[in-house]
Amino acid sequence: MSEKVTIATVARHARVSRQTVSNVLNAPHIVREETRQRVQEAIAVLGYRANQAARQMRTGRSRLIAVRIEPTRDGINGSVLDRFLHGLTETADAAGYRVMLYTAGDDDQEIATYDDLLGAYDLDAFVLTGTKHGDPRTAWLADRGVPFVTFGRPWDDPESHPWVDVDNADGTAQATRRLLDTGHRRIAFIGWPEGSGVGDDRRTGWRTTLAAAGLDTDLHRATWDGIAEGERAMRDLLHLAEPPTAVVCASDSLALGALQAVGTAAPQVAVVGFDDTPVAAAVGLTSVSQPLAAAAARCVELLTGVLDGTHQTDPHVLLQPALVLRHTA
Repeated sequence: MSEKVTIATVARHARVSRQTVSNVLNAPHIVREETRQRVQEAIAVLGYRANQAARQMRTGRSRLIAVRIEPTRDGINGSVLDRFLHGLTETADAAGYRVMLYTAGDDDQEIATYDDLLGAYDLDAFVLTGTKHGDPRTAWLADRGVPFVTFGRPWDDPESHPWVDVDNADGTAQATRRLLDTGHRRIAFIGWPEGSGVGDDRRTGWRTTLAAAGLDTDLHRATWDGIAEGERAMRDLLHLAEPPTAVVCASDSLALGALQAVGTAAPQVAVVGFDDTPVAAAVGLTSVSQPLAAAAARCVELLTGVLDGTHQTDPHVLLQPALVLRHTA
């Protein structure tokens, strides 16, 4: 039978003390990067697995964080959160944490789930997604002193808690500049009804870029997210006396609907989506890509800082998206 791999085994292999190995496992931020990498390589080579029960008794933590699975919508934009969850799970695992998934249909159900989970499990923290104005979920957790970070800004008070977000306005600004550079001057926007922090931010990037170029910012439509909704909004724009020659959309679902409306009736109309979903890649839709793996990694980094009481990094992280060019623009 092979010898059991212990902290002492890892320490000998990495040529460090057992305390250093323990620090890498429980408080990696206090270990020099070079030493930390050497210990992590030894852990990987030897196949060491920490005794989670012993670790919980020693640290008072379960090493368990919870995050919600968003309700299924059209099967297109849901893939965005799927990629974020994969990145979160992988990064959390590398930091010694496990991710618990839960479902909830609305904010009230989600808050009720918080109460149930905190009563049934010794959770360390939550990662929240889909922030909005007047978000009751963050207020509930903050009032009870439950650690959390959000993937998405707290739109009412950006300093209220740690968060990671993507610069949505920059994404639509990149898309609009691309269309301007290729000669378009009547560039429309299809987005969501006002009041959505993310949706308003995406509309702002389009509007400010057009305004800076001295162009019309009245070519926009607001609708709920979905392919059929995007198609209806685009058909309405195409029936104008001077229809747009290009459109920036707040999501790939809306953009796919716009493409259906354009069809062969106006094949010269350029279309850009947002989120760079697998469907966008399959149909050749130009779209704005969010750095989801980086967002997940930064969420875990901020969360471990909150739990360890270190806060060594800026607790407010705004990441830049990238425009992925395909044949629609």
